[in-house]
Amino acid sequence: MSNRFIRKRVLFVINSLAGGGAERVLLELIGASHRFANDYDFSLALLDDEKREYTPPKWLKIHQLDSRRGLIRSTRELHRLLRTLRPDVSLSFLTRANFASVVGARMLGHRAIISERVNTSGHFLRGPSAAVSKLLVRLIYPAADKVIAVSEGIAEDLVTNFKVPRDKLLTIPNPVDMNRIIAASAEISERKFDYPFAVAVSRLTNTKNVMLLVEALATSGLALPLVILGQGPEYETIQNRVHALGLNQQVQMLGFVPNPYPIMASATCYLSGSNAEGFPNGLVEALALGKSVVATNCPSGPSEILFNRRREEITGLHVGDIGILVPQNDIKAMANAIRLAVDEERVVASTIAGPRRASDFGVESATNQYWQAIASVVK
Repeated sequence: MSNRFIRKRVLFVINSLAGGGAERVLLELIGASHRFANDYDFSLALLDDEKREYTPPKWLKIHQLDSRRGLIRSTRELHRLLRTLRPDVSLSFLTRANFASVVGARMLGHRAIISERVNTSGHFLRGPSAAVSKLLVRLIYPAADKVIAVSEGIAEDLVTNFKVPRDKLLTIPNPVDMNRIIAASAEISERKFDYPFAVAVSRLTNTKNVMLLVEALATSGLALPLVILGQGPEYETIQNRVHALGLNQQVQMLGFVPNPYPIMASATCYLSGSNAEGFPNGLVEALALGKSVVATNCPSGPSEILFNRRREEITGLHVGDIGILVPQNDIKAMANAIRLAVDEERVVASTIAGPRRASDFGVESATNQYWQAIASVVK
């Protein structure tokens, strides 16, 4: 049989399908990839046996592992699966999956493409575990065949600080399915909120720094309610701070909401206090819904999305047609930005400017670029 009739085997790899932006993006890419099924045989490996907050396509074959969030166990279990499947290429999302995929590829001889979703330097906090993680990135990431960064800031960081060769790097922004988001936002929500209110959609971790939003709201003097959607290890700490500031009636923490879009669509503005991002999906989704947005000028992504500029080129509180950027960890600047974000003229103007900018990040374009990267390493 001619080689052109043999479908190449592609294995997507991610930690799990627990709630998160990377998980949703991966499933959107796979869902939009069905048209490539005639040329490629692809499936998905989940390293951890956790509750799935997102539903994969019914036609997608899934290999469920049970690595229990451990790096060594993830590497060992994925190696066993790779040895059985013998893919031509693996394509992984998230750091642990990237480590395991590259190690497996180098041991078994197939190609490995990894996707870096966060600003690597900013993602790892200080301490021994962070130092070990950064060392592993320096050792393992350059051994991948291709490294996909979701923003130029991430790509620069990988070259400068982690010695990833520039010729291995591709920058592909996360896809935003505007039609899906708008349709989902029209669904009936059990939760109703009095207009106006602000919304934040984020995993509750130190890096995402939702605490900044709570502190800024208290400083702003506004009676504006804040609805926080998301779960994570900082939930109780943030909740305690809300209580200490006397904001119990003003701040609502709803945990993970499978469909946040009806709430986002009803909000006056969208807030993000992150200290590090890759490509902030929630920010672009808020733009797609025509929301007035405020974000910290963190590495990496917000400055590229809102101003199409490097973050180093922007200082202080920066106001533009599409959104507002504030310095990281600046409570006063965030408070001022919230006041600006709820200005009636800005809220109205955002209904036009936001969707126009969000349309630059289409699913079809991103999907094609991912499959071009796959094709380039399995010729």
